[in-house]
Amino acid sequence: MPAMRWTGEMSQITRRSFLKVSTQALLAASGMLGLGALLRYLGYQASPPPITQLDLGPASAYPPGSRTLLPDVPALLVHTEVGFSAISLVCTHLGCTVEPTPQGFACPCHGSEFDPGGLPRRGPAEKPLPSLQVEQDAEGRLILHVV
Repeated sequence: MPAMRWTGEMSQITRRSFLKVSTQALLAASGMLGLGALLRYLGYQASPPPITQLDLGPASAYPPGSRTLLPDVPALLVHTEVGFSAISLVCTHLGCTVEPTPQGFACPCHGSEFDPGGLPRRGPAEKPLPSLQVEQDAEGRLILHVV
């Protein structure tokens, strides 16, 4: 009996031809899925690199004796008679953002405490808060180096 024969009524299909068509359909579907995955892989958009410098605006906006919270970084900009400095507000224990307190800084996650200069007063953090570099450009604007 032939694989498929049109008799004008219902066509007859053999088991062999059914398995052949099913196998070809599954292979085609697998190929399409693989091609879709390959196109997604080739079209991947990498995330932009993290910001390493931040323009804080004119230095005149920060009067001497000021302590300005920079929540986007997170950091604290300090202006003393000596000049500008910045302290990172990322806890050295597990990376939580510390909060300013009258005695310095406190980590809300695990209870570490730091003095106003960022030195640890109570653990679990053992390292001080990192200092960040602040420079003033020729136009009088402050540039914070986050790295």
